Amino acid sequence: MKKKISIVTPCYNEEENVEELSKAVKSIFENLNYDYEHIFIDNASTDNTIKKLRQLAQNDINVKVILNTKNFGHIRSPYYGLLQAYGDAVILVAADFQDPPNLIPKLIEEWEKGHPLVLAIKSKSEESPLVFALRKLYYKVIAKTSSSEHISNFTGFGLYNQSFIETLRKVDDPYPYFRGMVAELGNNYSKIEFTQPIRTKGKTKNNINTLYDMAMLGFVNQSKLPLRMACFIGFILAILSLLTGVGYMVYKLMYWDSFSIGIAPLIISLFFFSSVQLIFIGIIGEYIGAIYTQVHKRPLVIEKERINF
Repeated sequence: MKKKISIVTPCYNEEENVEELSKAVKSIFENLNYDYEHIFIDNASTDNTIKKLRQLAQNDINVKVILNTKNFGHIRSPYYGLLQAYGDAVILVAADFQDPPNLIPKLIEEWEKGHPLVLAIKSKSEESPLVFALRKLYYKVIAKTSSSEHISNFTGFGLYNQSFIETLRKVDDPYPYFRGMVAELGNNYSKIEFTQPIRTKGKTKNNINTLYDMAMLGFVNQSKLPLRMACFIGFILAILSLLTGVGYMVYKLMYWDSFSIGIAPLIISLFFFSSVQLIFIGIIGEYIGAIYTQVHKRPLVIEKERINF
């Protein structure tokens, strides 16, 4: 009996890519001795993506579609899609071709060597050098501050054994940081490096809000350092303030008539300490927000329809 590979592709307004991606995946598996299914999970697209997915599913029984009732975001929907895949191995592939489909045979080959997880590592990218450099800097920072292992330049593209997916199904997390889960719960994984191509069709759905959301989710899930920094910096600033106050007092006593403290240092100090307080109130707010999300225990997504399941 042939082993089955599940390909999972989250999408939102990808009308220019879903057909080509489906054809590319089908072409790949025509040359592989595996059964496969291609699961598209759509986050309530507002263009013609849903229409094209229906056509694909109608023409190919291997194409399966999950339609969400609304846009549940770039964190929850892809993760939910993974949980709906029951192949012997599951491969997460983005719809925009920045996760090259031609790497699928290499991922499967490494998996057959006995690695339950095969991770595609973005060692180079054709995107803006500045953006790529900022991403690498973020990965370095979170790797240094993380309380558990962190996999740099890993976006989620890779192959996961069904046993690992089953482990994920036991995790009750309404807003999961998937990359961190792979590092924390996975073992004996293999890495394949690749150069990420630029998007050629459609517009990226990433913006400052989504990138910030992902970055802060990584920090909140992987590290307690920001909270501890608030304590350390608070202690340091308190000591510096005390020493400065003592210095001013001594200097005033020595030069009582000629030394004028002035109001400028007071205003500068007030704004400085207020800024520091606001930064750390924001950090604490991120952790409280994460707790708030966990307490609600809301479902990852709500499905509107399934096709070909």
